[in-house]
Amino acid sequence: MIDLYTSPTPNGHKVSIALEEMALDYEVHTIDLRSGEQKQEPFLTHSPNGRIPAIYDRDYDLSIFESGAIMIHLAEKSGKFLPTDTIGRSRVLQWLMFQMGGIGPMMGQANVFFRYFPEKIQPAIDRYQSEGRRLFEVLDIQLGKTEYLAGDYSIADMANWAWVRTHRWSGVDIEGLENLQRWHVAIKGRPAAEKGLTVPVDMRLLRDGKENSEETKAFIKGAQTMVQGIKKD
Repeated sequence: MIDLYTSPTPNGHKVSIALEEMALDYEVHTIDLRSGEQKQEPFLTHSPNGRIPAIYDRDYDLSIFESGAIMIHLAEKSGKFLPTDTIGRSRVLQWLMFQMGGIGPMMGQANVFFRYFPEKIQPAIDRYQSEGRRLFEVLDIQLGKTEYLAGDYSIADMANWAWVRTHRWSGVDIEGLENLQRWHVAIKGRPAAEKGLTVPVDMRLLRDGKENSEETKAFIKGAQTMVQGIKKD
């Protein structure tokens, strides 16, 4: 049994999608980012950096933080979505690290400056949206060679897709990236991927760029409060 400590963000969804795809039993513990719960005990016991997601694997009495490390652990535990041969494993891990070191940080900053920051700093918005687009073009080139990023569907696809699907929210255009669009639609059609997006709550309309609902407005207000708090710190 896995205890999942998470919130409805792309990094959180990476792990909930993996858990659903791997059909592993898990219990959800929602972490309230707006109240700063992630910076307090007992969550810090599982994630010393105070970031979601984190898991506790009861079978091993083991806490794991960092979404990439969690996904590798779950893939090894389930024996799914991560090849065991050296070449296949390396290919998957390369594209997983691409998301962790590139797609995630750049799209995350695009979100902050495009959606949440109290002042509009256009050079920052342009910088992160442009870099997000460039990284999407790298994915598009790779997906012109293979159906999925490393050949077969893997944790690398889950991780990258959780961020790519939020492109409208970040203001990053995917027009003309036909291979990326094909891949995006294919994963969106997977029941486990869609179910993973409802954990711990369903934020699909928000992350698809729908801005008019009361839930979306409340989310934006909460995120703005968080960003302003970080700025003051």
